[in-house]
Amino acid sequence: MILENKVVIVSGIGPGLGQELAINAGKQGAKVVLAARTKSFLEEVDAIVRKTGAETLVVPTDITKPDQCQNLVDQTMARFGRIDALVNSAYTGGKMAMFVDSDLDDWRATMEVNFYGSLTLTQKAVPAMKAGGGGAIVMINTMVQRKPIPTQAAYASSKGALTAATRMLAKELGPDQIRVNSISMGWMWGPPVEGYVKGAAKQMGVSEEQVLAGITKDIPLGRIPDDSDCANAALFLASDLSRVITGASLDCNGGEFMP
Repeated sequence: MILENKVVIVSGIGPGLGQELAINAGKQGAKVVLAARTKSFLEEVDAIVRKTGAETLVVPTDITKPDQCQNLVDQTMARFGRIDALVNSAYTGGKMAMFVDSDLDDWRATMEVNFYGSLTLTQKAVPAMKAGGGGAIVMINTMVQRKPIPTQAAYASSKGALTAATRMLAKELGPDQIRVNSISMGWMWGPPVEGYVKGAAKQMGVSEEQVLAGITKDIPLGRIPDDSDCANAALFLASDLSRVITGASLDCNGGEFMP
């Protein structure tokens, strides 16, 4: 198990990748701290994670609130005594709109969660990692900031800023043995994409298979990556198997984007 006895905080526990990160961290032997705004869903996922045999802690948290981020760190330290890894998965997609039709207040709101929220939680976790001799920070990113798609500029821009911050933090925190990496997801098969496929098929009057064919034609592996497999790739960056990797951006999209 690649995370055995590691204390791992996962923000943004929700349907899809967020819950898979927490569940798979538990399967890999971690003590898992689950954070998100919705307490009821956190408790649902927590029950699944505990079935893996993992010790868990649930802390409802809005990452845009510095005091709540500090509370998350404080509760983690009180329960487990250290923080080995932080996976910044919390996000908002913002409103999908062409730039000329966009409300820049929505851009600001999107940046507040995806960029400033992730950095706020990171900043609060760093002192604990330093005190413990190091750690790993993983920024969940998106292929869209590298392969632009119209109407997703607000989301992509916030994640692009996070990419730059990842490199800067890797440089600054490296001497403290804190690694900072980013992983860019593409299409992921899970509840959000399942819903999109069903909705798109109905709207266009075609079969779900036709919608899927349109998506997978650009993916060399010929399938939409499963969100659980994408979670495992992110957890690799949180583990000691990547102990000499920092400042990196890993593409996790079945080969759809190749830099």
